Amino acid sequence: MSLSLLEELRKLDVDVDEGTDRLMGNTSLYERMLFKFDDIMGTLLITPDFDDNESPEVLEKAHTIKGSAGNLSITPLYEAYDKIVQLLRKGQPEQARSVLKEIYPVQTDILNCIRRHKAKEAF
Repeated sequence: MSLSLLEELRKLDVDVDEGTDRLMGNTSLYERMLFKFDDIMGTLLITPDFDDNESPEVLEKAHTIKGSAGNLSITPLYEAYDKIVQLLRKGQPEQARSVLKEIYPVQTDILNCIRRHKAKEAF
């Protein structure tokens, strides 16, 4: 028996309960918003090898990801992108790249989980 999207995300340290509470317990709406988050992430992809001269653009993208992840209680991504935003604002792109490298595998796991369930919904 396969796990539901929300069960899988809990195992990835996403605070599903907080996320659904923000939506008055509407898990269906929460799942749809997670699918939208995946769409957003597709347009905001930041790679850990960004150049220093790209820092303003990376900061803008990281800030958007932080807000979206925070609204959905995708805690690991929210916390990492919060650090990335702070580091970039302090002019510390090397440290921001380090945090991005650390969170990248977790981010990939979360997005792949969402995508698998999104694909099931399409059928």
